[in-house]
Amino acid sequence: MKVTQTAIPSVIIFEPRVFADSRGQFIETWSRQRYIDAGIDAEFVQDNVSYSAKGTLRGLHYQHPNGQGKLVQAVAGEVFDVTVDIRLGSPTFGKSVSAILSKENHKQMYVPPGFAHGFCVLSDIAVFSYKCTDYYDQASEGGVLWNDPDLAIDWPVSDPMLSDKDAKYAPLKDIDQKLLPRYEDTNG
Repeated sequence: MKVTQTAIPSVIIFEPRVFADSRGQFIETWSRQRYIDAGIDAEFVQDNVSYSAKGTLRGLHYQHPNGQGKLVQAVAGEVFDVTVDIRLGSPTFGKSVSAILSKENHKQMYVPPGFAHGFCVLSDIAVFSYKCTDYYDQASEGGVLWNDPDLAIDWPVSDPMLSDKDAKYAPLKDIDQKLLPRYEDTNG
C-alpha cells in the first residue's frame, strides 16, 4: 500500500495494492494493522455508500460534537474529493486538501474528525464508500458552504446539483464558533 502525506498532516491518501489478472482484480480496502502502521489508529463503527449522478456535489459536511473520521473512496466512477480543516486554533484552519478518487486509481482519503468533507461527481455515476469512526448524529451535523470564497477550493464544476441543505450552508467565517470543533495539539 502506498501512503501519501498531504499538506495537512492528519489527512492521508492511500493507494491499496491491486491484484489483477484476466479474471478481474482483488483489492484489500481495509486491514486494521496496515492502517495503524500508516498512522490511522481509528475504530470504524459505520459504513455508508452513496450513489450519485454526474455534477452532484455533496458537502461540505461535518459533525460536532461527535466528530466522524472517514476513510473514503470511489468504488465506481470518479469524484473530486475535498476535506477542509475547520478546527478552531489549528495551524491549518480553513486549508483544504483535494484529490481525484476513482475506480481506476483506487485511492482512498482519510478525513479526520474536525474536518468538513465533500465531493463532486465527475463520471456519469459514482458509487462512494465511507468508513466512519462515529455514528451519524443528526443533532451534531453541520456544513460549510461548498463555494465559500475564503476557502478557494478549485471545484471542477460551477453549477453543481446540490441538496437544499447543502445550498444553504454558511461560509466558514459566518458559522457560530460554538458549532465548530477545536484544535487539540497532541504534541505537547
